[in-house]
Amino acid sequence: MTDPLPSGGAVLGAAELDARWADAWRPEQVAERLGGVGVPWCVAAGWALDLFRGGQSRPHGDLEIAVPVAGFAEVRDRFREYAFDAVGSGRVWAAAGDEALAATHQTWVRDPASGRFLFDVFREPHEGGTWICRRDESLRLPYDTVIERTADGIPYLVPELVLLFKAKEPRPKDQEDFDGVLPLLGPARRDVLGAWLTRTHPGHPWLTELATR
Repeated sequence: MTDPLPSGGAVLGAAELDARWADAWRPEQVAERLGGVGVPWCVAAGWALDLFRGGQSRPHGDLEIAVPVAGFAEVRDRFREYAFDAVGSGRVWAAAGDEALAATHQTWVRDPASGRFLFDVFREPHEGGTWICRRDESLRLPYDTVIERTADGIPYLVPELVLLFKAKEPRPKDQEDFDGVLPLLGPARRDVLGAWLTRTHPGHPWLTELATR
């Protein structure tokens, strides 16, 4: 987020958010619509960890995907019948214009007929084919090292990065995700995650668990 947030934007209560996310899509639905797109997109957050694990481990209240900000228009073009609402600081700008999009990195895809949200698009910083971590711009990686695919071709963010994002302020579901994925991480993935946690969250309790479990 680089520009100041514009005025306006609606504040949605927890009950309304739960209701409007009740029909959230699954990864395969988005993957079908984005087949052949020329943008290195991927499923992110909790669903990404389940794709890595090979099966759904818990309910998911939403679905998040990540795309390079310069490729957002190409992704949006695959969903012309839906509205894209910008989200930031607890507010939602419906059918967001350029000002709201420039000031936020999160976009909720909405069915204009029902008002239901279908999935969330993170518009990520990058330089060409290099992904840039929005929380630590010194962390830069080629896209082909941050995205893996399921056996049926659904792209997902590597678990080391998903857990790095979850580590900032872990909720109970984030700890559950960490506990479930940790036994599946080999030494190389553990080393990388440990190095990133040390760099961005020194003293994080997950560092001890990485070393002892």
